[in-house]
Amino acid sequence: MVQSCLLMEKLKSAISQTLILSISQSNPQTLPNTCSSLHHFFNQLPQFHQMIEDLAHTNTSLFLKNKESASEFKLKGNSCFSNGENSTALRFYTQALRVAPRDVDVMGKNLVATLYVNRAAVLQKMGLFLESLRDCNRAIAICRSYSKAWYRRGKANTSMGNYADAVCDLKVSLCMERSISGKKQIEGELKLILGQNNREDFTPDVIKCNETDIHDQLQEIQLQCVETETKGRGMVSLTDIPQATLLHAEEPYAAIVSKNCRETHCHFCFKELPADIVPCPSCSMALYCSQLCQIHARGQDQQFHTNNHDISFDLSSDLENYVASVTKAIFDGVNIKQNAEHKHECGVNWPAALPAEIVLAGRVIAKSIEQNRHLGESSTIVNLELCHNYLQLDPEAKLELHISSIVLLKCLHHYYGYDIPLHGDTISQCVLLLSQIKVNSMAIVLMRSADSVDPPSSAGNHTTSTVEQVRVGQAIYLAGSLYNHSCKPNIHTYFLSRTLYIRAIDFVAAGHPLELSYGPQVGQWSCNQRQSSLKEQYAFVCSCTGCSQLNLSDLVINSFRCLNRNCLGVVLDSSVASYEQNKVNPFSCGLPLQVGRLKHDEVKRVASFLCEETASTHRIEPGFCMSCGAFRVLEASNAAVKKAEICIEGLLDSGELLTATLSNALKSLDLLKSALHPYNKRVAEAEDYLAQAFCLIGELQRSGDHCQASIKILEKLYGDDHIVIGNEMVKLASIQLSLGEQDVEESRNRINMIFSRHYGSHVDAIFPHHRFLKRVV
Repeated sequence: MVQSCLLMEKLKSAISQTLILSISQSNPQTLPNTCSSLHHFFNQLPQFHQMIEDLAHTNTSLFLKNKESASEFKLKGNSCFSNGENSTALRFYTQALRVAPRDVDVMGKNLVATLYVNRAAVLQKMGLFLESLRDCNRAIAICRSYSKAWYRRGKANTSMGNYADAVCDLKVSLCMERSISGKKQIEGELKLILGQNNREDFTPDVIKCNETDIHDQLQEIQLQCVETETKGRGMVSLTDIPQATLLHAEEPYAAIVSKNCRETHCHFCFKELPADIVPCPSCSMALYCSQLCQIHARGQDQQFHTNNHDISFDLSSDLENYVASVTKAIFDGVNIKQNAEHKHECGVNWPAALPAEIVLAGRVIAKSIEQNRHLGESSTIVNLELCHNYLQLDPEAKLELHISSIVLLKCLHHYYGYDIPLHGDTISQCVLLLSQIKVNSMAIVLMRSADSVDPPSSAGNHTTSTVEQVRVGQAIYLAGSLYNHSCKPNIHTYFLSRTLYIRAIDFVAAGHPLELSYGPQVGQWSCNQRQSSLKEQYAFVCSCTGCSQLNLSDLVINSFRCLNRNCLGVVLDSSVASYEQNKVNPFSCGLPLQVGRLKHDEVKRVASFLCEETASTHRIEPGFCMSCGAFRVLEASNAAVKKAEICIEGLLDSGELLTATLSNALKSLDLLKSALHPYNKRVAEAEDYLAQAFCLIGELQRSGDHCQASIKILEKLYGDDHIVIGNEMVKLASIQLSLGEQDVEESRNRINMIFSRHYGSHVDAIFPHHRFLKRVV
C-alpha cells in the first residue's frame, strides 16, 4: 500500500507543467478536455498500468482467502483453547475465519462451519452465551447436519436457561452423532438437564434474538428548500418548529467505515464489533457485527455452503419440526433486497490503499450502475445534484481530483467492464462527484462511554462515564445534505447505527433557516480555529452569527487573564485578535457594533473597550487587556502554560497515580489559572483531568469539586443547555450518586432535559449509562 502511495506521487511528478497549468485553470465546462488529456498521458506510462495492476487485480490482492493460513490459525486456536488461554484462542479462531475460504471441506466438514463451532466453545468458556449461540446458528446455516454445532447450541441454550431448546438441540445432535463416545457425552448432558429440572421433557420454544431500534415519530413539519444570497441552497420551515422536534430521518445513499475503525466497528452498520465477529465471505478485510449486516454489504450470492442439503438422519416428527423452526429463525431476514455496498471491492487492494472519500465515490458509482442495470438503462456516473466547490479549489487539489478519478474508474472498470466507459466525459463527472462528496459527505459519529471504576478500597463501587464521540464512518445523505451549516446551529444531527436523525434544539420560527453544526467538535472551537479549518477543508469562509458577531465564547475560550487580579478582562494573542477585530470593523464605517445572542453586558465584563463608542477604532491589540489596557508578555505565558498542561495531561497516562504526581498536577492547575482567563477552555479541561484522577483513587468529593469547576467554565462558553454540559453532568451525577448526595436528583433532571432536547426518546439507545442513572435511586 505504501508503494501505491509512492507511485501516486511519481505519477504526479511525471505530468508536464503545461498539462498541470491547464488542469489548474479548468472549470466544470473544460473538465472533459483536461480529464481526457491526463487519461491519454497516463495510458502511455508503464508505471501507471503497474499501479492499476497492483490495486485492481485479485492475483495481487493482500485480502484473498487462504486455506493454509486458516488451518494454521485454527491449530493455534486449538492449542490455546486446550491450555485455557481463551482470549488468545478467540483471537486465533476469528483470524482463521477471516481468511478461511467458504467452500473448503477439511475431514468431511466445512472449514468455516468448524471454525464457528470452535469459536462458540471458546465463547461459552468466556461466559458469552448469546454470542456462542449465534456462532452455532452460523455453523448450522452452513451445514444443518453438523452434530457438533447442535451440541454446542444445546450447551449455549442450557447456560442461558433455555432448557426446552437445549433438550431439543441435544436430541438432534444425538441423532446425528456417529461415534459411541460422542453419543454417551450427549446422553450425559441430556440426563443432567432433565434431572436438574425434574422434568422428563420440555415444550420447545425457539428463541429469536432480533435487535430492534427505538424510533421517534417524525412530526409533520413542512420544510422547503430555498436559495439564499449568502449560503445558496438551504432548508427552512414553513411553520414554527417547537424545541426538540424530530424533523428528519434518513438512510445513507452510500457509506463507508473510517479506516481507523476497520478492526473495531462493523463495516455496514458501524456499531462496535462483538466477540463473535462475522467476516466477509469473499475477502479478509471487511468485518461485520452480524450475518444480516454481512449480507447487506456483500449481497446474497452463495452466502451458504452448497452442501447444506436436507438432513439425511432419521428424526422424529417433533424434532423435524424443531429443526425446521430453528433454520427458519436463522434465515429470517436474510432475503434482503438491497444493493450490495462491498461486493465490487472484494479481493482487491484499492479500497485499502485509496482515501476514504475516493472509496465512497466508488460506492456511489457502483450503486448507480446496479440501479441502472436493474432498470435496463445504460450506465452513467450518477449526478447527485449536490453543490460542489470545484472552482474554489487550489491547483494542487484540482490535480489530485483528476488523478484520483482516473485511478478510481480504472479500478472499477476491472469489475464492471464496459459499464464504466473511460473517456473525458465520465472522468470529468467523477471529478465533480468527488468534489460533491468533499463538500456534502457527513461524518457518522457515534457515542462511546468509557467507564472508570474505583478500586474496592474506596467506599462502594463508584462509576463515572466519560462520553467520547467517535467518527466511525463517512456517508452521503441526499436530503440531509440540503441543510446548511452554522457555528451557532439550531438543529442537531445524530446517528443510530447508520441512520441520520435531525432534531430542532431551539424554537425555530417559520421561514428561519435550519442550520446544523459543521462537525461534532467544530462548534466548541474558537473563531480562528473554525475559520481556518473550514477554509482548509472546504475553501469556505463562514459568515454565521457566531463568526460575524462578537460573543463571549470566542473572546474568552483561548484568552489569557489580565495581570491586574481584580480585572476580568481578556488578553488575546495575535491569531485570535485578528479574527475578533474583523467582527468590529463595521463600527468604523458607521454601522452599529454587532453583539451576539449573549447580553451586551456579558461581553462588556471581559472586553469593555469594545463596548465604548470612541472616535478611534475599537482596541483589539494582542497582549493588551481589553478592559483595563494592562500589557502581558504572551511568549513567557505560553511556555508556562504548555509545561503545566503536559504535567496535568500525563496524570492518566501513568500506570499509577502517586501522591507526588497529583500534588504537581494541582500546582500546575494553579499556574494555569494564574496565566489563563478564568473562562478559558483549557482550564476546564485541566479540571476535568483532575476530576478523573481523583475518581480513580476513590477521592470522590474532590473529584466532584473539580467536575463542577469544569462545568461552570463550560456554561460560560456554551450556555447552560449545550450538549457538552449534558456529557459533563453525566460524570457529576455518577459521582454524586456514589456519595449519596441529594443534589443527584437535580443533576439527573438537568441531564434528562438537555439530552431529551438533543436526542428525544433515543437518549437511552445512545447513552446506556443514562439508563443506569435513571434506574438507580
